[in-house]
Amino acid sequence: MSASESSYTDVLEAVRGISPVLQGNASLAEERRWIAEENIELLEKAGVFRIAVPQRFGGLDLPVAQQAKILTEIARSCGSTSWTSMVWISTAWIASLYPDKAQEEVFSEGSVRISGGFTPSGTLVPTEGGYILNGTWRFNTGVRGAQWNVCAAILERPDGTHEELFPMVPIEDVEVGDDWDVFGAAGTGSATSTVKDVFVPAHRVVDASVYDASTRDRWNADLPGRNYNLTSYILATCAPVYIGLAASALELFVKRLPGKGITYTSWAEQREHPYTQVQLAVAANKIASCEALEQTWLATIQDREDNGEKLTLEEKATIRGQVGYVVQTTKEAVETLYNISSASTIMRNTPFQRVFRDIAALSLHGLLTPVSSLEAQGRVMVGLEPGTDYI
Repeated sequence: MSASESSYTDVLEAVRGISPVLQGNASLAEERRWIAEENIELLEKAGVFRIAVPQRFGGLDLPVAQQAKILTEIARSCGSTSWTSMVWISTAWIASLYPDKAQEEVFSEGSVRISGGFTPSGTLVPTEGGYILNGTWRFNTGVRGAQWNVCAAILERPDGTHEELFPMVPIEDVEVGDDWDVFGAAGTGSATSTVKDVFVPAHRVVDASVYDASTRDRWNADLPGRNYNLTSYILATCAPVYIGLAASALELFVKRLPGKGITYTSWAEQREHPYTQVQLAVAANKIASCEALEQTWLATIQDREDNGEKLTLEEKATIRGQVGYVVQTTKEAVETLYNISSASTIMRNTPFQRVFRDIAALSLHGLLTPVSSLEAQGRVMVGLEPGTDYI
């Protein structure tokens, strides 16, 4: 077993070991609108926040398939914890695309939590040695527990043209609002963040071109790392949360079946009813099909990286569409199980209802919504441009 495989196994087993704690804290996370500090500490101890950090800074630098598996395992315990972890991990990978000086600052401890607001609702004004940043970003997942935050901001040039840039600032420079009050994924703490008149040195600001690491023309592409296409990588780390949530719903449903009858009927055991059996199998197969699809795009992403090649337009569009299909299908699987659940499922102390609400809420994410994702894939399939830059 290689050192990488050993590290991966250690992290995965550690995550499985803390699963009962993550599950036990799920209702607390929802109540407080933020995951428990105990969750963060345990995930830190398990090495989760090192998995996308370059090896040269003491990170584990795991391939995306192993990152995905770890995120799925977290989601089986708590959707909010997994979604937040996904943001911290994937944005840490994004930080590996910044200049060396920035990386030395961000990865100084080998483990890091980085959040991000990627809607360009900020502004940058050039100044000596860097820029002055102002802005407000909604849905800033994980900002409450992050150490750094990547922002998206617009720079207006003297000739009137505009450019989107991505400054990274220490969390001390970020004000976090108290406006996260939602019915699903409530524990992610995706509050609004604000930055006011903050100086950002030039080495912590990059433009959009550096975000496609697969071009291999950036300053550190020859160093050990994971030179993935940005959007495909992000999608590949988001999908495991949906798959893990659906797998959790399946487990929770089956666990509650023994001894449960069908109210107002002569069925003393719901599990003996053919309709329950058929719907259960349908849900299980939908989840299994999503897991199989995931393996195809993970293999494609890694094969391209290992061979020093860029993903083709068709491959990128397919990944975007298939992830959208997974979002749609995992949600359908959970809904299928919900529809044959007993009325007691709606009780707040029943974990299933939280999974149901979490996956419903997360299915509305703009980058992952099925309609837009499938449209992009379908457009490319018929010979058109994808209609979006996010592939």
